[in-house]
Amino acid sequence: MRKINVRVIPRARQNKIDIDENGVYRVHITAAPVDGAANVAVIKMMAEYFGVPKSQIKIIRGETSRDKIIEIPG
Repeated sequence: MRKINVRVIPRARQNKIDIDENGVYRVHITAAPVDGAANVAVIKMMAEYFGVPKSQIKIIRGETSRDKIIEIPG
């Protein structure tokens, strides 16, 4: 398992993932940060990006923050 730093940008125009110069994944999602909808969208996008099942991705820290640490297999 590896841990990656993620910065979430909710209410973006489109869903996309960028990596900044510090190696932080910037996840732009159209979902609003209401009732966990943004977290669900982040997990779905990261699963597609890394080619792993959604059930294997876990938010370790930052459930209610824009800055998160996510654990991904491999």
